Amino acid sequence: MPSSRTGRPPVQRAARRPVVPGPPRENPLRTLIVRARRAWDRPLTAYYLILGGSLLITVLGLVMVYSASQITALQMSLPGSYFFRKQLLAAGIGAVLLLAASRMPVRLHRALAYPILAGAVVLMALVQVPGIGVAVNGNQNWIALGGSFQLQPSEFGKLALVLWGADLLARKQDKRLLTQWKHMLVPLVPAAFMLLGLIMLGGDMGTAIILTAILFGLLWLAGAPTRLFVGVLSVAAVLGAILIRTSPNRMARLACLGATEPQAGPVDCWQAVHGIYALASGGIFGSGLGASVEKWGQLPEAHTDFIFAITGEELGLAGTLSVLALFAALGYAGIRVAGRTEDPFVRYAAGGVTTWITAQAVINIGAVLGLLPIAGVPLPLFSYGGSALLPTMFAIGLLIAFAREDPAARMALAMRQPRFGKKRVRGSQGPRRWNTMRRRAPVARSSGER
Repeated sequence: MPSSRTGRPPVQRAARRPVVPGPPRENPLRTLIVRARRAWDRPLTAYYLILGGSLLITVLGLVMVYSASQITALQMSLPGSYFFRKQLLAAGIGAVLLLAASRMPVRLHRALAYPILAGAVVLMALVQVPGIGVAVNGNQNWIALGGSFQLQPSEFGKLALVLWGADLLARKQDKRLLTQWKHMLVPLVPAAFMLLGLIMLGGDMGTAIILTAILFGLLWLAGAPTRLFVGVLSVAAVLGAILIRTSPNRMARLACLGATEPQAGPVDCWQAVHGIYALASGGIFGSGLGASVEKWGQLPEAHTDFIFAITGEELGLAGTLSVLALFAALGYAGIRVAGRTEDPFVRYAAGGVTTWITAQAVINIGAVLGLLPIAGVPLPLFSYGGSALLPTMFAIGLLIAFAREDPAARMALAMRQPRFGKKRVRGSQGPRRWNTMRRRAPVARSSGER
């Protein structure tokens, strides 16, 4: 062995091992996006969005109704919780309707279409009978039920048009009649115009706009040609323009678009301007729950049509964005249910309900923001009013039932395992084996087995 200059044998160095590159690091943001997409594409996503979103909107609406209505109730020499208790009673009845609708089979929903339509038409006609119909804020659209309870039948007309229109279009699609324009329009459009006529007899144009939006949504889902769709839309626009032009009250509301301060003269824009004041004074996180200033007689209808403004004042931008996010999630879930089903009735009904709720929310919030004329429609599931809450919660129950009827969702619900209690038996394989830290003992073999 050769020696070094010092006489010592050279030190043998260990050979360097080749550096093996490790797995590339994953981008945390990309991983989060991938997981979010997987969770978003799960079969029960729409089911949980509809159930959770509607529940959160309703609960938050109860809180805001209690906060926004206290001063109004005291000014009317009523207990401070008067409107809240009535809304809570309506929410309890609506929860029963939601549960019943979510458990009904689709064929029972279709069977209820004609009775609900007939009942809505009769009640809307009774509104015009002297001694039965009651006028509120200039609109003859209410029926007195005795005491302080009143009913607005036009709210049930929305539900009637959705169910009856979906059943009608589904039957015509099964017979392959929707390729002809006359079968697509008749009798859907004449029946919708009959409901619109009964509503406009009372002067409630806001509800008429929502009903028109439902009609257009059904025609769009039925695959109406563009020229036919544009034709019906043009006729509705001309009729709407005539109704607005011939009414000084509607012209005054149109003149208040974008107003930032009250004006002198016949058009004062008081409600629209103070709605903007409430939103502007809320800031990012609001002045605190119950600390609104505008509800002290400055903002009319603070607990009904303009409850979104009080929400912005007390909960700030964070609260209003949360409400918008909940409605966006509810709308997305409804579109997803309508787009993933093979049943034409489910597609039309889910699309009609989604159009109804989203259009009404956009019109109400747009009016509060000063972007649209004040139409006098409540915020769905949020504003005070039992007549609006009951049919809306029944419609939410329809969406939940349709989301459960999806084959993938039904299978996912059937495969859910209970976390507590008895272990579930899977066929002939015996009880489910739970993973433990104990090592399994080897199985004894027979003498002839290798």
